[in-house]
Amino acid sequence: MTDQHHENPQEVVIHIDHVQHKVSVTGMTGAQLKALAGKDASYQLFLEEQGNDPDRLISDTQSITLKNGMHFYTVPPATLGLPDEWM
Repeated sequence: MTDQHHENPQEVVIHIDHVQHKVSVTGMTGAQLKALAGKDASYQLFLEEQGNDPDRLISDTQSITLKNGMHFYTVPPATLGLPDEWM
């Protein structure tokens, strides 16, 4: 006899850059979360913490246990203020 709960895990609702995403896995890496948001590897990913706690940088290889209502945001790579034509 199989346990259907494990075959079809409940959806978890998270937000990345103010966009809602429904996922049916309990954990993802930083790289997977950035891919879900359509961002490339050059972006940084942060988990918004509660209250006065500093937001947490999530590395590409770090695995995060997802919970309903988590909020993440991405930050583009720094250009150090150089004009686009110099890059």
